[in-house]
Amino acid sequence: MGKITGFLEHTRELPEKRSVAERVKDYKEFNNLYKGNKLVDQASRCMDCGVPFCHNGCPLGNLIPEFNDAVYREDWKEAFDILSSTNNFPEFTGRICPAPCESACVLGINQPPIVIEEIEKHIIEKAFELGLVKPRTSIVRTGKKVAVIGSGPAGLAAATQLNNAGHQVTIYERDDAPGGLLRYGIPDFKLEKNVIDRRLAVLEQEGVTFKLNANVGVNVKLNDILRENNAVVLAGGSTVPRDLPVHGRSLKGIYFAMEFLKQQNKRVAGKDPLAKPEIESNILSEEILATGKNVIVIGGGDTGSDCVGTSNRHGAKSITQFELMPVPPKDRTEFMPWPTYPMILKTTSSHEEGAERHWAIATKEFIGDENGNLKAIRVVDLEWKSENGRPSQFLEVKGSERELPCELALLAMGFLHPLQTGLIDELGVDLDERGNIKASEKAYATSIPKIYACGDMRRGQSLVVWAISEGRECARKVDEFLMGHSVLESKDANVVVNND
Repeated sequence: MGKITGFLEHTRELPEKRSVAERVKDYKEFNNLYKGNKLVDQASRCMDCGVPFCHNGCPLGNLIPEFNDAVYREDWKEAFDILSSTNNFPEFTGRICPAPCESACVLGINQPPIVIEEIEKHIIEKAFELGLVKPRTSIVRTGKKVAVIGSGPAGLAAATQLNNAGHQVTIYERDDAPGGLLRYGIPDFKLEKNVIDRRLAVLEQEGVTFKLNANVGVNVKLNDILRENNAVVLAGGSTVPRDLPVHGRSLKGIYFAMEFLKQQNKRVAGKDPLAKPEIESNILSEEILATGKNVIVIGGGDTGSDCVGTSNRHGAKSITQFELMPVPPKDRTEFMPWPTYPMILKTTSSHEEGAERHWAIATKEFIGDENGNLKAIRVVDLEWKSENGRPSQFLEVKGSERELPCELALLAMGFLHPLQTGLIDELGVDLDERGNIKASEKAYATSIPKIYACGDMRRGQSLVVWAISEGRECARKVDEFLMGHSVLESKDANVVVNND
């Protein structure tokens, strides 16, 4: 390592955030970059730990000590080359990844772990600044064609890798712009969309073709896709949200989180949030605004947090976030040993901006006024019993039922599986017991020849970093199918990628 004693000389330090008073007035990213030598100091904390568990903690297998060493030496090209060898989009993961690599950091056993996520973001931003991110123009074409359905992180990663292998790749996206969840699910204050567009421009220069407003199975014929391509990758994500079918669910004022977030992302992009393309007949006919309302977000995860941050920027009267599970511990317990990813209390930037948080609480009923508008929610507290450190069953606390004022309820309880009507039904592809496309992690092949699946569409709702990993691994299997061997990298360094 560049500085063996760095972890003894410096402690963990994150870049300054824009003040709450400033950032709630706009949708710009809230994190600043490091100033002065802070980045080098943080990279120097990476210790000569012998066995770098961060490699295993990262779903992409990023070579973290190696790029930390390059950052310490301020060799930005080497740092970028190392990082981009395993991660196609560090500008995404460096902003919105929960950093399981940091949970596995050896230094994290008895000190705060390395700021791996921030270092990753700084490397790619420096690479773009110095002109190190360049389109590959010397790709030798194989003559094979691949269709990638879905332009979220899994689809983009699969397309990038397959294009690098020399295949002609076309991405089909049912929305009006590529990016999937990155585009219309993640708020701009966490991921400004020029970051996506910057990367898409590189992919287009490398030869990847994008077809927008193209919903395969609806306004694009599936048979045409199958006939014109040597392989097809399904990467449409997990998009069917989990509902809350309690009394009063049909009242006006209750929406899925993604309906709320997508509308706002379109506003920020200068687009009509109510525009209805022919291929999407289920778009709401009314705008969802939190302004002046008592907002309750049901769901304690990142999507719920995004709803909190957006509601703050709308100027909500009050914001409350519910979580069915009990409040998690602030630190690891004996049931969360290092280097596993700990389920501990997380306070996001949105929570810092203002919101009440309630755990172990269940929604019993939505209550409306005489005009059919939501006016309150009836809730009850829960008492959880634990088994082996995990909540296992609950009882309602007698006498705890009460009504909370609410004119806007946002359901952020996760996703069940991919949309099955249309493409999946027409394909007739096998599904697993959860309703996802059935394809093994070893092969990524579906029950239909030359059809592959990856990302949330295959594994279920997961992290962006897992989606990128799935896209990369799936691309390697498709390349093997098309060519008999693969020139693409594998996450597992022990896998021989040339099978001849």
